[in-house]
Amino acid sequence: MRRWKGVNVSETPGEQPLTFEAARDELEQIVRRLEDGNVSLQESLDLWERGEKLAAHCDALLGQAEQRIEAAKARIDDPT
Repeated sequence: MRRWKGVNVSETPGEQPLTFEAARDELEQIVRRLEDGNVSLQESLDLWERGEKLAAHCDALLGQAEQRIEAAKARIDDPT
């Protein structure tokens, strides 16, 4: 599985990064817009780049969740 470093995909500098759910929802909207085909070439490229950032952000958050689950499982298996 490909792992990306986390990226701040907030809209403005200093703003909190998007939650997984917010990033996923925005990514779904981007996919719909690209599939509809009613956007200019430049807008398609901009949407694609934003989608790549959102996908990387979601992947990083999923990786963090996976690590937390593995750590919790390890504590259960070895409660010392």
